[in-house]
Amino acid sequence: MGRVAVGVAVVSAAAVCAVAALVVRHHMKNSGKWARAMAILREFEEKCGTPIAKLRQVADAMTVEMHAGLASEGGSKLKMLISYVDNLPTGDEKGLFYALDLGGTNFRVLRVQLGGKDKQVAKQEFEEVSIPPHLMTGSSEALFDFIAQALAKFVGKEGEGYHPAPGRQRELGFTFSFPVRQTSISSGTLIKWTKGFNIEDTVGEDVVGELTRAMERQKLDMRVTALVNDTIGTLAGGRYHHNGVIAAVILGTGTNAAYVERVHAIPKWHGLLPMSGEMVINMEWGNFRSSHLPLTEFDQALDTESLNPGEQIFEKLISGMYLGEIVRRVLLKMADEAALFGDTVPPKLKIPFILRTPHMSAMHHDSSPDLKVVGSKLKDILEIPNTSLKTRKIIVELCDVVATRGARLSAAGILGILKKLGKDTVQDGVKQQSVVAMDGGLYEHYTRFRTTMESTLKELLGDGVAENIVVEHSKDGSGIGAALLAASHSQYLEAYET
Repeated sequence: MGRVAVGVAVVSAAAVCAVAALVVRHHMKNSGKWARAMAILREFEEKCGTPIAKLRQVADAMTVEMHAGLASEGGSKLKMLISYVDNLPTGDEKGLFYALDLGGTNFRVLRVQLGGKDKQVAKQEFEEVSIPPHLMTGSSEALFDFIAQALAKFVGKEGEGYHPAPGRQRELGFTFSFPVRQTSISSGTLIKWTKGFNIEDTVGEDVVGELTRAMERQKLDMRVTALVNDTIGTLAGGRYHHNGVIAAVILGTGTNAAYVERVHAIPKWHGLLPMSGEMVINMEWGNFRSSHLPLTEFDQALDTESLNPGEQIFEKLISGMYLGEIVRRVLLKMADEAALFGDTVPPKLKIPFILRTPHMSAMHHDSSPDLKVVGSKLKDILEIPNTSLKTRKIIVELCDVVATRGARLSAAGILGILKKLGKDTVQDGVKQQSVVAMDGGLYEHYTRFRTTMESTLKELLGDGVAENIVVEHSKDGSGIGAALLAASHSQYLEAYET
């Protein structure tokens, strides 16, 4: 072998060694990054832990805060607002009733013909109307005139099968899902606008008065007999079909709960005792907080950067508005510290709230062998192409951690309500079913969230008690519920009954 050949062989061997070293180094670097990504996930999973013992502490804390909120105004992070609803529908209601459901950029008008025990909801119709953006920041009169106009138009289309009683005003239930200080069953002053509305001259005004004056300007002879929020509407809609309904929980973009309390258990109530001896309480449970809640660095950062720091802590852990955002924040740390998506952090991943909970749900439910849905969501929303199966699997696992924590904490909240009502133990010889009416997009569409919540509640209650507690979907309770509350609080109630 000549010197040249030896030289070539030596150079070739050196090159092979160098390439091998690079490959090894690259592999070690990659496995180091992967180990870091897994470490971030495991640490997050541990901090999100919701063992049964912790959930019981959360439920106990919820019950304690409920007592405190009922004792005095401002006595608790839970507002425990008195709704003035002391007469829930029974199924006996008869007649024609209307509902107006205003809770966002659209509102709905609805009419129902109630036929009593035999026919119940004999007929119903509704229309949805979009609110032009300029009216969301204009004047109070302009907004309510627009709503009253749509309502008058809808009333004008009353067709066959709807029978307004001769010589009587039409009656309306008004679902108004903004913070209100309720002053009676049919009046309440606006505390503040949310959800993109900002009309200063409505704040501090009675929203029923605003609507009534607008209806008068439209020559519409209609009376608002109940002002409620969507959670109380859901409770009423559930009770109409099942008299065992004791509470309602909304799990959607936001979250809230309402339940039926004995008036004697409300120390801050100073009014006349209602005939029913009961009062619906609007908990505003999204504002619950406790040292037992499993908060992570990501939750704390999300809260600090939010529009309402220190408020709505429970909502920020369990509601649809925030679950996808928590996933995004953890992925951002993985991208930054473990190069999960390559050497540069994808710019779109830095945008708050770009990853919404419906996207998270779609990825979490992906059952394809190559997790195709996860890949396409990453590509379409975050502009991250060509992810490995290993990366996609870590993302599904992350979605599972966030959804599981939210679902299990929701179950603990429900247990807190059941404890307050004494429904968390087996009553001797009593086999009465208690029903929790549920609604909201998160509960309805995020299957794994729903099934985890329901199985956790069963686990917390134990077999004996779980048999007596039913969790039931009360679809679209907020619309029809308001019409039913208009019926159960009608000014003509005695006349209807006779």
